[in-house]
Amino acid sequence: MEYTIRFAEKRDVSAILGLIQELAVFEKEPDAVIVTEADLLKYGFGDKPLFTCFVVEKESKIVAIALIYIRFSTWKGQTVHLEDLIVSDAHRGSGLGTLLLNEVIKYGYSLGVKRICWEVLDWNAPAIKFYESKGATLLKDWYLVQMDETSIKNYIDNI
Repeated sequence: MEYTIRFAEKRDVSAILGLIQELAVFEKEPDAVIVTEADLLKYGFGDKPLFTCFVVEKESKIVAIALIYIRFSTWKGQTVHLEDLIVSDAHRGSGLGTLLLNEVIKYGYSLGVKRICWEVLDWNAPAIKFYESKGATLLKDWYLVQMDETSIKNYIDNI
């Protein structure tokens, strides 16, 4: 199969959102996605893009994405955060995950970052095995900490 990997363009937003929604179903949170195509256009392709996205195209159809952004580590400096690497269900196991991860790593290397990081669900054994096979380290002694919209509002209301 022939695939093309490239930077996402505005015309890809609908397909990107479709893959994000597919991931939400896979991760057992089908109603969790609130981001819209307008959000993706604004924050990925506006005046000050907040993310970069690689897409994999096969026969003019987007079948996988890797969405990344730059963040700053007080210990390491500029780092790349891989928010999501998504391969459509029909194309899993075809090597696209490796091709996309290669692009992310090469991109980070070209920027001179000292770290590339991401999260993986503890029950997603195939993804864990995949990342470990690529030399990634799973930090099992760290917890992911988040505040959702309600928590943020409650916090603000109580300070």
